[in-house]
Amino acid sequence: MQIKLVTVRNKQQLKQFIDFKHDLFEGDPNYVPELFIAQEEMLTRGKHPSHKHIEFELFLVYQGDTICGRIAGIYNQNHNEYTKKKDGFFGFFDVIDNYEAAEKLLNAASDFLASKNVNNIIGPVDFSTNDPAGLLIEGFDKTPSIMMTYAKPYYRDLLRKYGFEKQMDLLAYWFDIDTIPERVVTLAEIIEQRLERNNIIIRTIDLKNFKKEVKNIREVYNSAWDKNWGFVPMTDEEFDHTAKDMKLIMDKDFVLIAEKNGEPIGFTLTMPNINEVMIDVKKGRLLPSGIFKLLFNRSKIKSLRVITLGVLEEYRTLGIEVCFYVRLMKKAREKGYIGGEASWILENNQMMNRGLKNINSEVYKKYRLYKKEVNV
Repeated sequence: MQIKLVTVRNKQQLKQFIDFKHDLFEGDPNYVPELFIAQEEMLTRGKHPSHKHIEFELFLVYQGDTICGRIAGIYNQNHNEYTKKKDGFFGFFDVIDNYEAAEKLLNAASDFLASKNVNNIIGPVDFSTNDPAGLLIEGFDKTPSIMMTYAKPYYRDLLRKYGFEKQMDLLAYWFDIDTIPERVVTLAEIIEQRLERNNIIIRTIDLKNFKKEVKNIREVYNSAWDKNWGFVPMTDEEFDHTAKDMKLIMDKDFVLIAEKNGEPIGFTLTMPNINEVMIDVKKGRLLPSGIFKLLFNRSKIKSLRVITLGVLEEYRTLGIEVCFYVRLMKKAREKGYIGGEASWILENNQMMNRGLKNINSEVYKKYRLYKKEVNV
C-alpha cells in the first residue's frame, strides 16, 4: 500500500502525532507514555519558551488511512549561535518496521532543514540536548527512567540504512543503594570535613526561596556544563519553565547544592522515577483516572534518576561529586529506595564515568546520537 506524507497543521493531527507512539508500543511491557499535556505544550507553536528560538515541522506518514510513522524537523537557532555550527535536528521519531515509511519521514525532516541551510542533521533529539535525546540501542529489557527515551530495536537499522552514522553514545548507569563501597562512604565523610574547613558546605534546596535557588542553580548549570560536548545553555525562561514543572514531583532531599562562602559552586538534581507510576497512565492522560494514579502511587516508587550533577571547573578536584553521590545514597536508603539511574553520561566524560564505576555503578542502558550530512 502506498506511503503518504502529511504535514501536521491542526489540533487533530497533533493529537494523532502524539498518540501514534502509544499505538505503536501497545502491549510492550516496558513502554511508558509521555504526559499528554506536556507533549501538547511542547509541540504547539508559541506555547513553550523554547519556541522563541526553535523552528520545527511535524510530519506523519500513512499507509492508506492508518498512521505508520512520525518525525519532527527541528532548527535550533540558539544551538547554532552557541556552537558556531550549522546543524539541524530530527526528533519524535517513531515508525513501523518499514524502510519506505522511515525514508519518507527522514526525507521530510532533511528537506525542512535544508531550507534552513544547515550542513548536518543530528538526532534523535526532542528539540535540544536539554530535552530527551538519543536512540536507545542497549537495554530494551528495562523500563526507561523519567525523561529518558525508548525505542524499537529496528530503529537503529532504519537510520543506518538511510546513511546516519554514530556521533556520540550517551550512557545510563544503574546503582544499587546497598552496594556503595564502605571505603567510599568513609572517604566522602573525610572530604566533607575538609570542605567545611574551606568554607564549602553541601545543603538541600530551600523550596521556600525557590525562585532564588533556581536562579543560582541556573548560573551553575550554564557554567559547569559549558565545555561538555553538545551542550547549549538554557535561556532563563526555559530553565524557569523546566524548574516549575519539576517542582511538582521534586523531593528537596535529593536536590543538593554546594556553596563556598554562600555562593553556589555545584549542584545535583535527582528525581523520584515517576515512570514507575506513569507506566499505568493510559496514553499519558491525567483525566479521568490518571491524576489519582499519580497522587496515590507516588509512595510506591522505589527508584531514582540522577538527572544532573556538576561542579564549576575550578572546584572539580575537591571531591564534591563523591560527596553528592554518598549523600544521595544515604538518603535514598533511609527513604526506602532500592536504587537508581545516573544518566545520561557522555561516553567521553572520563571523570564522571570513572566516578560512577568507583561507587559500583554499571552501564545498563546505552543511547546513541546519529549524524548525517544534509544534501542541499
